Amino acid sequence: MPRLPPRPVIYEINTIAWLSGLSRRAGFPVTLGSVPDAEWDVLAGLGVDAVWLMGVWERSPAGLSVALANAGLREEFRRALPDVTLDDIAASPYCVRRYVADGRFGGRAGLALAREQLALRGIGLVLDFVPNHVARDHPWVVTYPEHFIQGTPADLAADPDAFFRSGPHVIACGRDPYFPPWSDVAQVNAFSPGLRAGSVDALCDIASQCDGVRCDMAMLLMTDVFTGTWGNRAGIPPAEDFWPAVIGPVLAHTPHFTFVAEAYWNREWALQRQGFRYCYDKRLYDRLAHGDASGVRDHLRADRAYQDGMLRFIENHDEPRAAATFGRERSRAAAVLVAAVPGAMLLHEGQLEARTVRSPVFLTRWRDEPLDEQLGAFYRALLREIRAPLFRRGEWTLLDCSGWADNDSFRHLVACSWADAGERAIVVVNLSDAPAQALVLLPWPDMAAHDWRMTDVFTGEIFERGGRDLAHGLYVDLPRWQVHWLRVRRAA
Repeated sequence: MPRLPPRPVIYEINTIAWLSGLSRRAGFPVTLGSVPDAEWDVLAGLGVDAVWLMGVWERSPAGLSVALANAGLREEFRRALPDVTLDDIAASPYCVRRYVADGRFGGRAGLALAREQLALRGIGLVLDFVPNHVARDHPWVVTYPEHFIQGTPADLAADPDAFFRSGPHVIACGRDPYFPPWSDVAQVNAFSPGLRAGSVDALCDIASQCDGVRCDMAMLLMTDVFTGTWGNRAGIPPAEDFWPAVIGPVLAHTPHFTFVAEAYWNREWALQRQGFRYCYDKRLYDRLAHGDASGVRDHLRADRAYQDGMLRFIENHDEPRAAATFGRERSRAAAVLVAAVPGAMLLHEGQLEARTVRSPVFLTRWRDEPLDEQLGAFYRALLREIRAPLFRRGEWTLLDCSGWADNDSFRHLVACSWADAGERAIVVVNLSDAPAQALVLLPWPDMAAHDWRMTDVFTGEIFERGGRDLAHGLYVDLPRWQVHWLRVRRAA
């Protein structure tokens, strides 16, 4: 079973849309068990360490009915896919009826074959777990109603979008405290011992089928968050928080399994301490998308242990497409920054080709768009570079930059270095729409003793620099949104 290496690159695939596209091209249904070898080879050729097959579990017919009745969702579908038909719409992959691989995708056997094909190519498999809610027609809703937040007939009458009836019970719909309820799902009670035991069982079964799991909206189950959302409806909080109580038994069952948290609200460090190997770095994304270089640098000054546990990204299925948010040049700069810092990296299917339309997870196909082959070549070069041992196990340093009295453009730069067993690299990124110059202060005390050759891995340019000069700093002059990724070696 592949273990995810240090600083893994995880590639997210929308399973239903991917298989739908393969089926249309083949002229017959393609399942996870019948994906052509050439398609698995394409994924291997990207140089990623794991594939996240998003949305493999059995989806809910009841959830689909609720979604189709939602006028806002129907409008979102039309914006993303103007010629959308009912055949293009499925239930949400986060409205899980059962943690069983969907029969349309080849069922459990098809999923096992997909994992085998990935493993043959040295690629791990990541799947989903949705801890906060299940579909309204999940078997637990009838069999174990005590696993769920309960309401009253008065609650249902007052807010029918937030509660639903299941036999003699009124069950709350799932929710995030800052948004309206998700009316297609039932809200679990994170304090229920039976719910926790059922979650352990479900995760142990998932762990037998993959190498890691991405846990949706993981912070919603934390005791203080859950209490703040549900109050007295949840009952008395247990002594142990949800995630330690669940992750511990799963890791005892499958020790090398990797837990990834979708996490927001500055909960990342707490979730790391509760057992998650990686947590979403939404703060870095927001600073890249909406902030400036100084905010990025401040974020990267955090403790290295925290940095190592972050999952960095510039798009995923919940965010707008990077090509739309950043534009072509800026998205390249942001991608380099994300690849150059500690932690894992998440890439989204379509990101490497500069797709601009974010497709709702309900849709089974994407809008046709022109694809950017040059951007794809850039990403493949970037991924080849960060697979080197230097970037897996090396020492990372955030570097200081300085300028001159009449030039403070250095403030737009973020610079860092990697070093391991004689190998060294320097990465400098201009996170602005104007040129920037700086002296980048290097962390290595032996710089003055030698002359150095620096090769830019993207352009092939070679820079020869004397050690005495470098001891005072590396001078860089970068156009807008441009980068240097320099391999550093002693000159002959």
